[in-house]
Amino acid sequence: MLIPAYNEARTVGSVVATARQAGFPVVVADDGSGDGTGEAAARAGAQVVRLPRNRGKGAAYAAGLERVRTPYVILLDADLVGLTPDHLQALLAPVASGQADMAVGVFRGGRLLTDLGNRLTPQLSGQRALPTQLLASVPGLERARYDVELLLTRTAKERGWRVVYLPLFGLSQVMKEEKRGLWSGFWHRLRMYLEVLRYAASAKISRDR
Repeated sequence: MLIPAYNEARTVGSVVATARQAGFPVVVADDGSGDGTGEAAARAGAQVVRLPRNRGKGAAYAAGLERVRTPYVILLDADLVGLTPDHLQALLAPVASGQADMAVGVFRGGRLLTDLGNRLTPQLSGQRALPTQLLASVPGLERARYDVELLLTRTAKERGWRVVYLPLFGLSQVMKEEKRGLWSGFWHRLRMYLEVLRYAASAKISRDR
């Protein structure tokens, strides 16, 4: 289990605790947090890797991967609400059985806005399972920030990975507007989508050349 986290002290402990309850070892990559995220994760039973400054989700994945010792890795966001062991087993099952190279979890029946976001852009979901070696082989992983999920999706398409999308019923996450306040959360979300659009545009240009 690999969980990148930046200022998620309020929720990361419950995510880690659920993963530990399900029997999974957990690595949390604390991406330069200033709110005690790493300490909360450690108290819940995670092995914590601390980045000295905020470098983005891809860099957190790359740093955390150095501590992962399992053949498969489940990637989770640190702000999930309603996570259960059944969700984790459902994500892992098609990959561990050899039916898929990557499983992507999509929110269903949790909260209206998070459900809608996942329905419109399932390729941006942070809930995934795949062989550890495949994740380690993704080019440019350590440089990706908000676009890391698109990087995984693009790599899967280019390399012919078998990908399945799975509904995760009752699961949702804390929205940025709730964490940061309405306007700060809105601008953070806008910057995230702009970076995603820039990545998608640059990827299209690269393919067309």
